[in-house]
Amino acid sequence: MSATEMELMLSGHGLTTAQIFYRIPDFRTMLQSYLWQEYDTAPDFPKLHGFLDFWHENLDGPIHSVQFTHRHLIRPGEWRRVDHEIILH
Repeated sequence: MSATEMELMLSGHGLTTAQIFYRIPDFRTMLQSYLWQEYDTAPDFPKLHGFLDFWHENLDGPIHSVQFTHRHLIRPGEWRRVDHEIILH
C-alpha cells in the first residue's frame, strides 16, 4: 500500500520537478524535453536517480541535461512570542 501525498509530505518528502532534455534517437542533433514530477527526499533524491537510471537502461534517447527543483510544501509553522493580550468586549 503506497503512502498518500499528505503522508509523504509529513514524513519529509518534497515535490521534485525535473525537466529532462534528451536527444531524439533518429535525429541526434535535436533535443526534446520531458517533465517529471514526484515526491522525493533531498539531498539524495533516490526517486529521481532511480528514474534516470531506468531511462539510461530502457530508453533510446540519450539524456543531454537535467534541470530540477525541490520544494517542501509543508513546513514548520512560523511563530512569534506574544507579550500582551487585548480583550475586546
